[in-house]
Amino acid sequence: METLEFQAEARQLLQLMVHSIYSNKDIFLRELISNASDALDKLRLATLQDGLEADTSDLHIEIEVDTEARTLTVRDNGIGMTHEEVVELIGTIAKSGTAELLAKLKEAKESPELIGQFGVGFYSTFMVADKVTLVTRKAGTEGHGTRWESAGEGTFTIDDAPDAPVGTSVTVHLRPEDTEDALYDYASESKIREIVKRYSDFIAFPIKMGDDTLNSMKALWARPRAEVSDEEYHQFYRHISHDWTDPLEIINMKAEGTFEYEALLFLPARAPHDLFQRDARRGLQLYVKRVFIMDDSSELIPDYLRFVKGVIDAADLSLNISREILQQDRHIQMIRRRLVKKVLSTIKDLLSSAPEKYETFWREFGRAVKEGLLSDQDNQKAILDVASFASTRGTEPTTLAAYVERMKEGQEEIYFLTGETRSQVENSPHMEAFQAQGYEVLILTDQVDEIWVEAVPDYDGKKFQSISRGEVDLPKKDDEPEKPEGDFADLLTFLKGALDDRVKDVRLSHRLTTSAACLVSDSDDMSPMLEKMYRAMGQDAPRIKRILELNPGHPLIEGLRAAHEADAENAGLGETAELLYGTALLAEGGDLEDPAKFAKILADRLARTV
Repeated sequence: METLEFQAEARQLLQLMVHSIYSNKDIFLRELISNASDALDKLRLATLQDGLEADTSDLHIEIEVDTEARTLTVRDNGIGMTHEEVVELIGTIAKSGTAELLAKLKEAKESPELIGQFGVGFYSTFMVADKVTLVTRKAGTEGHGTRWESAGEGTFTIDDAPDAPVGTSVTVHLRPEDTEDALYDYASESKIREIVKRYSDFIAFPIKMGDDTLNSMKALWARPRAEVSDEEYHQFYRHISHDWTDPLEIINMKAEGTFEYEALLFLPARAPHDLFQRDARRGLQLYVKRVFIMDDSSELIPDYLRFVKGVIDAADLSLNISREILQQDRHIQMIRRRLVKKVLSTIKDLLSSAPEKYETFWREFGRAVKEGLLSDQDNQKAILDVASFASTRGTEPTTLAAYVERMKEGQEEIYFLTGETRSQVENSPHMEAFQAQGYEVLILTDQVDEIWVEAVPDYDGKKFQSISRGEVDLPKKDDEPEKPEGDFADLLTFLKGALDDRVKDVRLSHRLTTSAACLVSDSDDMSPMLEKMYRAMGQDAPRIKRILELNPGHPLIEGLRAAHEADAENAGLGETAELLYGTALLAEGGDLEDPAKFAKILADRLARTV
């Protein structure tokens, strides 16, 4: 026997469980049953796909209670674990986002569902246990099994178990009942029946206690919607997603004819912590004629809908189908296309019939959905239809259809401006003329926005137009004075020469009303934000020179023109050009190439004024 220490994060998690004040401690049993069900699925899958020789004729979960010893044992005859797997899976939390998990668990004292969300449900047994004993043996291996035991105090013992059968048993040595602390008598058969019926009735394998089978084992996706309660759907969702909060929306599908399948999908109510992590689990569960075939089948759903959870049960696939075959199978591709259309149409229905649900959905998953504008050309219009964006019209997001409906007479383009924050975009000099004339501008602050606006040509024939790019062609107001460019020609030529290494042109602006200057990109150039993103990803993006636009009605520009006209050789004009360019860059949230030089010039100028 050897005694080992838990990994630091696992030890912290154990302490949270041991000293738990969660009100719903019943979840420990559903977690153990869910783990046992997964082990049975894995064994059956290994016999189908990997050629493992094992008896799968009587796969089941068994619950045994010893009222005198106050122990509860959950036993399965599934895949089992090796000695190394026990140490790796139970002694450590080998997952990204562990620190976030612990922080959330400490904050959310009434949210034990977070345990399941992060896939470490086994630890929940320590909410009700003084000690936990696990005995396991891996199917297909010779020799002894493994015995693991811990009181949840930072260490565990591990030893050989010579007579262990294939599968896993977990024995929970129960604490005394304490109803004030929501710690019930889990050695009571009636309490166990109640928990299994509530949380695990749909499990596909029999859950036995004595001579009784406690669960119905009915596949929810095969039952008519009218016969299934919302609570049953919610518990099933929690089982397959490890989210443990209620889903936002339930989607049923059934296809009959040449290729038959049934689907039960869920839109979650909140984004998982790893939604944007590359190594996150994603995909749907695949069944063939009620037999579990594959978990996390990403071939069934595109990456931009990776948050969708659920089950697909196909009637005409082979039981030993591989992921490689799935990628090429035309039936799978057909299912995928139909699932995407159904999910997008469901989101559109939420938009019109359940706006609060839609608002929740888009807040949690909109950033991921917009990735589809780049990867799914076939459904680009459908994605645009369900997307919503912040805008200068107010605090509430707007759909593109609503924006187009409000467009001013003669407006032919959908105006937008990208940036890192709403505040930065709203206060950008580029906004001035548009705000002054009452034009609505979309405020795009997600990184993906920088990319999709380059790839999507229009919406309902209305082209997307960045207000920080190219020439602005807004109608001239009746009281707006003429701004003859000839009066400024010499100044423009001087500034272009002085800033030649940073700007490709200097011209008078039609988009400024209060600021002295702004920087704009040429019509076909990459935006500064996109350039910055590419560099952050390690890609070699060329440095793009931009256009400096001047507001001829601003006192600074008028004064600069007069100063240049009076003495074109004045050395101070070059410094003024540096300050003009620098302030334009800062105003849009850009980074100065030489902050120290800018600060010195500015300090010197200020010193002369005091």
